[in-house]
Amino acid sequence: MLELKNICFSAETEDGTEKQILKDVNLKIDDGFVVITGPNGGGKSTLAKIIAGIITPTSGQILLDGKDITNLSITERANQGISFAFQQPVRFKGITVYDLISLAAGEEIDITKACGYLSQVGLCARDYINREVNASLSGGELKRIEIATVLARSTKVSIFDEPEAGIDLWSFNSLIKVFEKMHNTLGGSIIIISHQERILNIADKVVVIANGSVKDEGKKDEILPSLLHAADAACKVLTDALEV
Repeated sequence: MLELKNICFSAETEDGTEKQILKDVNLKIDDGFVVITGPNGGGKSTLAKIIAGIITPTSGQILLDGKDITNLSITERANQGISFAFQQPVRFKGITVYDLISLAAGEEIDITKACGYLSQVGLCARDYINREVNASLSGGELKRIEIATVLARSTKVSIFDEPEAGIDLWSFNSLIKVFEKMHNTLGGSIIIISHQERILNIADKVVVIANGSVKDEGKKDEILPSLLHAADAACKVLTDALEV
């Protein structure tokens, strides 16, 4: 289980003032599929990066299975079983897809096993296994390859920061199927930062972050109706304003 206790984070703005981005975030995340959602600028991606160890909280404590990991580096947290997938996957010139999956697995695995991970994310293994992870791959392909590396690591906590960003509709539809499969087969906690309704609909738990704080959390059936109602109301206000 992942537990966040009184997490705060402040950053210096361009004019030299300090802005508080996260304010006393308290959250418990058990095994299962969790979607963290909320308005843009509310602190969702910052929270994901704090869990992964990319940035350090100003104050507060992070526990993984009861162990304090607050001061561990991103590498140390990876060794403890935390994976992080960026909004825009990193491209590695000169590294093949097979190399990347082997690195993620932490050992030199055979081609058959590596191809198995690619098949799980809907890619034809023979078309990708020896390709370089570079500019020749589309955003959707890179997303799925990145997910394959997460599967290869088989971590306790897998974090995806807005995986729908920058991909086309066809790739997004394929991505949903991949997450549905992960939901059914991958153990541990899967945390996705997203505001997409289709991703919210496959969550076990939804957490709403706004203005740097947890505004609501619970099962999707408890949280989604109010979220969708608020979204509809906001659209109506915008439509009315445009008609004036």
